[in-house]
Amino acid sequence: MIRVLVVDDHPVVREGLIAVLEDEADFQVVGAAATADDAVALAARERPDVVLLDLELDGQDGVQALPRLTATPGEPRVLVFTAYDADERVFGALQAGAAGYLLKGAPTAEIARAIRAVAAGGSYLAPRVAAKVVAQVGRPRVPAGRLSAREREVLRLVAAGQSNKQIARTLRIAERTVKFHVTSLFQKLGADNRAQAVARAAEQGLL
Repeated sequence: MIRVLVVDDHPVVREGLIAVLEDEADFQVVGAAATADDAVALAARERPDVVLLDLELDGQDGVQALPRLTATPGEPRVLVFTAYDADERVFGALQAGAAGYLLKGAPTAEIARAIRAVAAGGSYLAPRVAAKVVAQVGRPRVPAGRLSAREREVLRLVAAGQSNKQIARTLRIAERTVKFHVTSLFQKLGADNRAQAVARAAEQGLL
C-alpha cells in the first residue's frame, strides 16, 4: 500500500485528488494539507511514502517546503503537482529534492503512474517538463570523459524514468551493479536523488 499525503491550497483540488487516489486499490491517502507548515506536521506524524505537492501555497511555497518535507521521519518522496512549468519552478523544485514533476490537467492514469514510480524509488517527469530538462543545456561542469560508457548508459535510462531493477534488466547486469553506477553518478553530478541528477546532467549538456 502506498501512503500518500496531498498538499494543495485549493479545497476543490484537494478533494478531487483524494477521491481519485482513493479509487486506486494500492493507494491510501493519509492526510491533506493546505499550507507548508501543516504539510510538514502531517508528514512527520503520518510518515507518507509520497507527498503530492502543489508549489503555489499560502505562506511558504512548495519549493521552500521541499527540503523540510524530505527531512521528516520516513523521508517521503515528493512529487510536485502544479499548473506551472516555468524553468525556474521546474529546476528549483528538482534542485530542492523533488523526485518528480507532474502538471495539473494530467489524466488520472498518469497521476497514478507517477506516484507509483516515485514510491518505487524512481523519478517521473511530465513529458513537457522532461523536454525542458533535456533541452536545458548549460556549460558542462562535469567533463563527459569523467563518466564511463556504462555510467552514460545508466544515466540515459535514469532520465527515461527506469528503476534500478528495470535498468538491470535492460542492460543485463546485476541490480547491485546498477546501484553502484547510480551512486557514482550522484557523486559526480553533485546530486541527492534521481530527478536532481537528470536535471543537473541536462544543465551540463550530458544528455
